[in-house]
Amino acid sequence: MATISDVDDALVEKIKDLAEAHHRSVETEIRHLLQQAVAQRRRSFVENAEAIAALIPTGVTQTDSTILVREDRDGSYSGSMPRLP
Repeated sequence: MATISDVDDALVEKIKDLAEAHHRSVETEIRHLLQQAVAQRRRSFVENAEAIAALIPTGVTQTDSTILVREDRDGSYSGSMPRLP
């Protein structure tokens, strides 16, 4: 169980109003709000990952990033892009 202190009175009243509107206790309403917030953040992460994945052309073999990092570190970069100083 967690306790939160120094919560703005106006926020507490809004949560109480939400709880009443949803026929829940304040504790249950807070639990629900926290679960929604975490789920939304997870959805945003997944949506961003899917958007990035969609940018990668299909059928193109991607180089393992470990190889690229080692090449860069060892100064043996063999890619076609010019190296930055």
